[in-house]
Amino acid sequence: MPGSRKGPRANQKERTRAAIVDAAVRLLRDGGTPSVAEAAEAARVSRATAYRYFPKPEDLLLEIAAVTPAVAPVESALATLASSDVEQRLAVLQETFHRVVLAEEAQMRTALRAYLDTWLAGRRKGERAMPVREGRRVRWLETVLSPARRELSEKQRRRLQAALALTLGMDAFIVMKDVCRLSDGEAQDVLRWAAQALLRAGLGEARGAPRRAARATGRPRTSRKVGARS
Repeated sequence: MPGSRKGPRANQKERTRAAIVDAAVRLLRDGGTPSVAEAAEAARVSRATAYRYFPKPEDLLLEIAAVTPAVAPVESALATLASSDVEQRLAVLQETFHRVVLAEEAQMRTALRAYLDTWLAGRRKGERAMPVREGRRVRWLETVLSPARRELSEKQRRRLQAALALTLGMDAFIVMKDVCRLSDGEAQDVLRWAAQALLRAGLGEARGAPRRAARATGRPRTSRKVGARS
């Protein structure tokens, strides 16, 4: 379509911006917390140019956070889920996501810092804190729980998703490693156990609700296996 293509100047701006971000990510992986000036030097662009793209350090941190290495492998794993067993589906999500989180721990911690810095900066200005996270975990958990959708009320589903979200991501590992002083392997074991316990509790509560309602009303309880013909 005419006009849909970007001009050379726009393409150059995108390349320059990407070069600054890539340089910042490299510095981050080397163990540093890159400033705009350091990223500019590593990208071989002037500081003035870098500050035009990223006027504040938080702007650069948010851009780094947006380069999320976990997204592609998790999306791929969830797209190819064959099992309808919700516990197995949850295990695939945790194993895939946490493998990347631990491999990219410095970048993940920096992303978390960026989210917190952005919230605090807005609060200092008297602004209403706006969420800066995309909520991918909730969307991934919707996919994981989809085979059990009919068993859960809207309230039960949202509560279970929120509870399971606590067992995923860098923030969960920070509690395990920094607060509880667990190794990577121990942290994974605890988070796996916690997720499965929460899942079984949530599904058990949902499956037990009809039986409790039947006893309360005095109606006879019918037992029918899922998938059985009526």
